[in-house]
Amino acid sequence: MSWLELSRRPEPEVMDDAGEVDAYSSAAAQDYLDALDNTLVDQALSLGITKGKALDAGTGPGSIPVKMARRCPGLEVIGIDRSPEMIETARRLARQQALHDHVRFCMADANELCFPSATFDLVMSNSVLHHLSRPVAALDEMARVTKPQGMVLIRDLRRPSRVAFGAHVAWYGRHYSGKMKALYESSARAAYTPQELKEMIRSSALASGHIFVYHRTHLGVLLRNEPGRRES
Repeated sequence: MSWLELSRRPEPEVMDDAGEVDAYSSAAAQDYLDALDNTLVDQALSLGITKGKALDAGTGPGSIPVKMARRCPGLEVIGIDRSPEMIETARRLARQQALHDHVRFCMADANELCFPSATFDLVMSNSVLHHLSRPVAALDEMARVTKPQGMVLIRDLRRPSRVAFGAHVAWYGRHYSGKMKALYESSARAAYTPQELKEMIRSSALASGHIFVYHRTHLGVLLRNEPGRRES
């Protein structure tokens, strides 16, 4: 490891503390998170999948499935999370927007998805990878439940260098306060670098995926599922 590289500090796998759930739903964080979620939904819709089934693995408070369901009435969207607090928050959001008949939420583990193979036309994951203790297992599962020629879209935070970390969390964390600001700093420290993500993807069933960078804060992988195809 280079002296410039900041060592990774993992976060808890499940966010089930009521204070953490409230922090993600707080007014201080909502506008910025809402804008970020919109960019991911825009990217997902640009893939051309507007009908069929979509999965959001690690849905948190459910904003992405709700946005997808609102913009694509022909798309059945399912959000999963291991936190009962997050699932209840997501269900409440769907009810408030009268979308509870178009999107549903359930407790499930991304490492062992409770769906048959080739179920979904689109599988998404947003800012979840850095929470997982077995990220490659989760990537393999996302590939498994994606239909042939279906799409996988994963986006997560990007860990800055040791030198840039302080300025990075101060600037990009300026949108947050209190508990949410502390959560953001922990997440940035737990996130992966582009090289780490590349190595992880290569060892998974998403090996042919395209790594992308979104601004200075996020990175991810995009894949059209082609069963049996892996990089050597």
